[in-house]
This record gives sequence, structure tokens and C-alpha cells, in this order.
Amino acid sequence: MAIKYGRPIESRVRVVPAEGRGEAAPLDLATRLRRNRRTEWARRMVRENVLTTDDLIWPMFVSGGRRSPVESMPGVDRLAVEDVVREAERAAKLAIPCIALFPYTDPGLRDESGTEALNPDNLVCRAVRAIKKDVPNIGVLCDVALDPYTSHGHDGLMRDGTILNDETVAVLVKQALVQAEAGCDIIAPSDMMDGRVGAIRKGLDNAGFKDVQIMAYTAKYASAFYGPFRDAVGSSTTLTGDKRTYQMDFGNSDEALREAELDIAEGADMIMVKPGLPYLDILARIKDNFGMPTFAYQVSGEYAMLMAAVQNGWLDGDKAMIETLTAFKRAGADGVLTYFAPRVAENLRK
Repeated sequence: MAIKYGRPIESRVRVVPAEGRGEAAPLDLATRLRRNRRTEWARRMVRENVLTTDDLIWPMFVSGGRRSPVESMPGVDRLAVEDVVREAERAAKLAIPCIALFPYTDPGLRDESGTEALNPDNLVCRAVRAIKKDVPNIGVLCDVALDPYTSHGHDGLMRDGTILNDETVAVLVKQALVQAEAGCDIIAPSDMMDGRVGAIRKGLDNAGFKDVQIMAYTAKYASAFYGPFRDAVGSSTTLTGDKRTYQMDFGNSDEALREAELDIAEGADMIMVKPGLPYLDILARIKDNFGMPTFAYQVSGEYAMLMAAVQNGWLDGDKAMIETLTAFKRAGADGVLTYFAPRVAENLRK
């Protein structure tokens, strides 16, 4: 008996005993799955999931200084505003539909309340305006959270060691408005405060930004895979304690569905799972249950692991990145935030 979609079906395979000494047993097979794998053109015809440049969002780190490498992320740089514009032009030529911006904030501009996040002339806002001036047709996604701006490295306001939910949400609404005014297309709250999606949606609508989209970091787990990102934005040395009181416990799955249901009800246009590969089960469950545009973030630690193996000659980098990104598609992702985006796009063009 064989199994199809959980139900037994009669097999069409009939095994005929071998005749003659040392001969393999001849098989009478009505179905040979290898026929569809035999040639490249046939494999392309029956392929269930195909990765294209439309599936890519390219995260970039913007800084106030000159272009400099992120040591824990080989091939990734912190970029000056003018460099971000050039990379946005490159993204457009590669048919990458959207870029995501994350700031490296000068330590002198960080404080307990993350007030630089509300500065309409901060790095992110300057970069958005410059991109929209020179590359108006590319989408720009902006992260909404306070960790790149706070002296303690947390995503929200803190009092006596406790992250304040409602007070933080009020600040996040103001941060989202500053970014929308600069020309941001997609607001992406990554803070994991309760109620922030609904508050941001109301704030945007009331200010006349009804067409600005929200991509909620819906299932963002407290993960060990964020280390290189924190190096890139400068929060690794400032973070006090951990983020487990507001980011999700990695042992939980049902809770992610509750988070998704709330974010959708509050007005999210798209939802996201973060990290990526260790949470493909979460991605699949959310997509299957809600059918929403659902994205995954192949985070810095995932990128760094693959690049370390590539640099040691243990993996073929081009093949590994395509295979991992296709895994997201297979699990149900409509797109992936990945630092491999320009490299993948170049390969897809070939």
C-alpha cells in the first residue's frame, strides 16, 4: 500500500522475481517519478515552487559615517546615505521590489527614551527622502522599534528594568508618522508590544497616510540568531538583560497563531515570521490558517552561519542560498527579507 495525502492507495508497483544468477530483479512500474526529474527542462516544467526577484526584500544598514563592513556579516556593509541611494538604484535594476532600512545610530544620540527615533532628520528619514527622490519606484520598508535608538538597547521604554508596553506604543506611533512623512511605503513594527499595530494604523489613518502599508513582525521570537544584526546597528554592546518579556518563547507555536489573529484584526496588511529557517513550521501554520501575505526574515545569524561555511569551503554559497530561500517559499512565504538579495538576484538573471 502507498500513502497519498494521508490515505492509503493501492500501489501500481509489481515486483517480478529475478531470473538468472546475479541479475537485478526486473520491475514492472507503471509510475516512475524519476521520469519528471530526468532533464532540466522537465524539472522546470513540474517544479512546484519557484524563487524570483519578486520574492526578495533587501535589508540595508544606514550610518552617518563612511561605508564600513559589518565584521560578523561577511559581504554586508553599513552604508552612508549616498551609498544607500546607489544600492537602491542597483536593487531597482535587479528587479528587487523593496528594500528595508535599519540605522546605526551614533552612541552620542542614544538615550533612555530613544528620542532620536522621532527626529524627522534622523538617518532613516534622510535615507528614505533621498531614495524616493532618486529611485521613486522602489518600495521602502522602515523598521519601527526603539532598540537602535535607546541607550539600553531595548525595543521600548524601560522603567526599573521593566519594558513599558502602552507608553512605548504611544512613541512608536510617533516614530511611524515621522517615517511616513519622509516617504516610507511600509511601516514594519518589530517591537512586539501588545496593541501597537492597531495604534499605528489609527495614527497613520488620522494623519492622512491611509495608503501606507503595515507589515507586522507578528511572530518574532527571542532568538540567539540576532547577534550579528545587533552588531550592525550598534545595540549589542548596549543591551542590558534580554528581550524575553516581550519577544516570543521559541518553545511556543499556538501563541504565534494568536499573535497573527490579533495583528490581522488590528489592520496589518502583511505579517512576518522571524527568524526564518528554524521557524518554518510557524510560517506554514500561519499561512495555512490565515492566507495572509506572509513573509519570513532570514536573519543575520542565519546569513552569518551560511557565509562562514562558504568561506571555509564547506558549502557552495550560490546553491545554498537558493535552496534555503526556496524552503521559505515551500513553507508558504510570499517573500523573504534576506541579506543575500542582491547576490540571489544576480544569479536569477543568469
